[in-house]
Amino acid sequence: MEITAVQGDITEQRVDAIVNAANRAMRGGGGVDGAIHRAGGPAILADCVRRFPTGLATGDAGWTTAGDLPARWVIHVVGPNRHAGETDRALLLSCYARALAVADELGAGSVAFPLVSAGVYGWPKDDAIACALEVLGSATTSVTEVRIVAFDAATYEMVRGALV
Repeated sequence: MEITAVQGDITEQRVDAIVNAANRAMRGGGGVDGAIHRAGGPAILADCVRRFPTGLATGDAGWTTAGDLPARWVIHVVGPNRHAGETDRALLLSCYARALAVADELGAGSVAFPLVSAGVYGWPKDDAIACALEVLGSATTSVTEVRIVAFDAATYEMVRGALV
C-alpha cells in the first residue's frame, strides 16, 4: 500500500472513501465531522440515522453514502476523546484497523484519512501520526492507496516527516 501525506481539505479528496472522525452519536459535529456533513449534504446524516440509530462505540467504524462529496463512501470512526478521559491508545489504533476492514468490505482501493482524535479530542499529534502509521504500515488489506490529509501546513509537515 502506498501512504502519502496531503495538505488540504479531506472533503475534496477524489478517492473511493474518506474517513470521518465522528462522535459516538453519529449526528454530525465540529471539526472534520462537521466539514464532511456540510460538504456532503443531508444524505450523509440521513444515512447515519438509518444505519446507526444508536451511534457507534469508540474505536469502531461504519460506512455511509458520501452524498455530494467526490468520494463514493464515508467511513465513520469514533476516536477516543482524551479530554473526556479516554486515553487507551488501543482505541485509536482500532479506528484505523476498523476503517481498513470496512474499506475492504466495500471494495475501496483508495482511502483518505484525517488524523483521528488529534483535533478537538486532544490526542497529541505526534502520537496520532504514530498510531496511523503503525496500523497502516502493517495492515493486510486490499486498499492500495492511503492519503493522510492534514488541513494545516504544520501538521502536513509532521506527517510528511514521519513518512520519510
